Amino acid sequence: MGIFEPYRAIGCITSSVPFSVQRLGTETFLTVSVGKAFQIFNCAKLNLVLVGPQLPKKISALASYREYTFAAYGNNIAVFKRAHQFATWSSHNAKVKLLLLFGDHIVSVDARGNMFLWPFKGIDENHVPFGHIMLDEKFSPSCIMHPDTYLNKVLIGSEQGPMQLWNISTKKKIFEFKGWNSPISCCVSSPALDVVAIGCTDGRIHVHNIRYDEELVTFTHSTRGSVTSLSFSTDGQPLLASGGSSGVISIWNLEKKRLQSVVREAHDSVITSLHFFANEPVLMSSSADNSVKMWIFDTSDGDPRLLRFRSGHSAPPFCLKFYANGRHILSAGQDRAFRLFSVVQDQQSRELSQWHVSKRARKLKLKEEEIKLKPMIAFDCAEIRERDWCNVVTCHMDTAQAYLWRLQNFVLGEHILNPCPENPTPVKACAISACGNFVFLGTAGGWIERFNLQSGICRGAYIDISESRSCAHDGEVVGVACDSTNTLMISAGYEGDIKVWDFKERDLKTKWDVGCSVVKIVYHRYNGLLATVADDLTIRLFDVVALRLVRKFEGHTDRITDLCFSEDGKWLLSSSMDGSLRIWDVILARQIDAIQVDASITALSLSPNMDILATTHVDQNGIYLWVNQAMFSSTSNVDSCASGKEVVSVTLPSISSAEHSRDEHYDEPVNASQPKDALHFPTQDKQIPELVTLSLLPKSQWQNLINLDIIKVRNKPTEPPKKPEKAPFFLPSVPSLSGEILFESGKLSIKENDGTDDGKQMKTRLDMPQSRFLYLLQCSKETDNYAAFTDYIKGLSPSSLDMELRMFQIIDDDDQQEAEKRPELVSIGWLLDYFIHELSSRNNFEFLQAVMRLFLKIHGETIRQQSCLQEKARKLLDIQCMVWQRVDKLFQSSRCVIAFLSNSQI
Repeated sequence: MGIFEPYRAIGCITSSVPFSVQRLGTETFLTVSVGKAFQIFNCAKLNLVLVGPQLPKKISALASYREYTFAAYGNNIAVFKRAHQFATWSSHNAKVKLLLLFGDHIVSVDARGNMFLWPFKGIDENHVPFGHIMLDEKFSPSCIMHPDTYLNKVLIGSEQGPMQLWNISTKKKIFEFKGWNSPISCCVSSPALDVVAIGCTDGRIHVHNIRYDEELVTFTHSTRGSVTSLSFSTDGQPLLASGGSSGVISIWNLEKKRLQSVVREAHDSVITSLHFFANEPVLMSSSADNSVKMWIFDTSDGDPRLLRFRSGHSAPPFCLKFYANGRHILSAGQDRAFRLFSVVQDQQSRELSQWHVSKRARKLKLKEEEIKLKPMIAFDCAEIRERDWCNVVTCHMDTAQAYLWRLQNFVLGEHILNPCPENPTPVKACAISACGNFVFLGTAGGWIERFNLQSGICRGAYIDISESRSCAHDGEVVGVACDSTNTLMISAGYEGDIKVWDFKERDLKTKWDVGCSVVKIVYHRYNGLLATVADDLTIRLFDVVALRLVRKFEGHTDRITDLCFSEDGKWLLSSSMDGSLRIWDVILARQIDAIQVDASITALSLSPNMDILATTHVDQNGIYLWVNQAMFSSTSNVDSCASGKEVVSVTLPSISSAEHSRDEHYDEPVNASQPKDALHFPTQDKQIPELVTLSLLPKSQWQNLINLDIIKVRNKPTEPPKKPEKAPFFLPSVPSLSGEILFESGKLSIKENDGTDDGKQMKTRLDMPQSRFLYLLQCSKETDNYAAFTDYIKGLSPSSLDMELRMFQIIDDDDQQEAEKRPELVSIGWLLDYFIHELSSRNNFEFLQAVMRLFLKIHGETIRQQSCLQEKARKLLDIQCMVWQRVDKLFQSSRCVIAFLSNSQI
């Protein structure tokens, strides 16, 4: 096990696989693919409710029915009930391309033309298809659909152009449509009977009557590319929505047979799915640009407007930094978007506004990409003055200006910084001072200038008079940094010269030459160490105060992409295009861990708490999080979990954060016979190592045990109860363990022992049968399995549980009977054994703490006086201290443990 272990990925919304829409009760859910896993969103607010587990291969097709999800990957089909996979269908010998939900059946089609029919009911692990159809060799299926009212029939389009109608019951081909001289990319059924719409790769849409093989109308996309998705409106409006490979959504009026409206900037990539909600003027769209959007038709001109959406980076990001004490991540990439992602709550993720890009693009009749700022190459942020003025500065590719952002409002700032306006060159480096008042900009021409963040006014330039021209460096400035006290400013040039400047006077204090070209620097403000990356693939650490080289790290075999110091300055993390991530111990001057990933890391950032590492990778649109195991392990020795110089291959983090995926607010409709307030608690199959498990009981049920005395005083009656005038006659009965009412047939014949006390005690014990509480406790003690006893006391009310515990109180203290033989003391000993067992297993933690407090409050004095119980009490104390210290240490380490624990309990 290495220091950093895969945790989860964020910023992944959807992929190029068409989505599936299902309705459960009054809510609609959207199932999308994200590589090797799937996600389910609630369409009411597009909030994430479920994340599926990781599959061995990427998902190629999806289908859903109620709480079941069918995901095709490779030659197999995985069947999930919510997030739990319980069946795998493996009859295909080629990649499964298409899935169709057909009544109580699933129809699957692979690349070789094999079509299998799977019965939906009675799914199990050894399930086999009940039917198989082999399509023609020259017929490559591209889409499949079921025409409404066509019993047992499916329509299959091909890449060659023809379309076939099959009866899956008789396994016969009914009819073949000749096609339209173009490969078919999609087809969909219309609300009108016998009418379907077929989309082709030449950009044409054919509305066809399949009963008479008659063409009704043909539409042509104005943009180049194929028709990739179609959907008919079912709310009474005669509309057909079509999506193309250029990201444009076209709305066609079927009555007027013309184009009604065009959403030109709907998506940045090919549209993979369109779906009109049943009887609603709402259209759902998804695209390969990592976004899903909902459009509503409520405007006077009939054009759709964006209702809500979820999106991530449409191109790989290569700049990121933690923000807000590790709760948020700022990232930027090739898609020209500057985004904020929440590590805690996914709904808080958003894109920072660039001042009404959509409106300006429509007004100027340009694309949004042309209006947005160019791709970002570097940025810096400061949290200290977030509420006062702009606190983020960004540098962009081939741009001579730097832009300020007001992160409190998530918008672009009002000031644009122009260093060296006389000789403008692209800005290459930026840094904000520790006080949050100044920003330093370095350009490709070697110019370094200081600006005030509040006003955007220049506050002077840093010039080295020894250079051949009036500038800071002879070549490009690759990095700037500032110390924590606004005393020094450090800069580095591409030629290998590193210079230390006086912050206020802007005079050069000292400089030294690395000996080769420098491409990147990272400065740690609190220990004064400067890490530099050179062309010779060597990482050098300089002490800025002592002005000398203190460390040199070698090991990467390809270009180093990013560096990052830990908050305490003890670790230095580096990534390279060779696919490795290496962790260097600054104090010990050696490598302590190294991992190898499939996709090379382009940027990395370690949270201030050092609990989470965020990375971006080549050709990956998401941000991947890694957990620092050294923060959560019981030992602080890094060598016990790190691999040292050995490089270990590790897979990238998946979408789901745990072995059992998240599953929340995704339930079946409430049964009419079932009360609405009924609680359904999921069962936990596996205990989480090193953590405790809560009981999932309502807080009032176990908190009232602590304050039971106060509740009794508050609920004490003001006057004694009155005896009724005429009490009803009832038959005398005796209690039983089964709960049945047993009437007393006669008095027990007890032989009196000459009126002695022994005879009275014997009579009392025979008249008082063993309670269910004591019976389950005794049975659990004998079998060493306390599950039934725990379930019983969890179902008791606080007052009932208090009464059961008080039944063991010793009333007659003058009894000289041996302590080991007293039934009350034996029962108290059993309860101590129960507490020891449950605390050791760390189950029902908060409920058990409340019961132990009440138990010790009642029987604490008895345990103190009896030597036979003191040993068990000491053992209980030791276990309590050990478990509580472990929990207290883990919960104080970081917020990540709390999030991980809550996800595990869902």
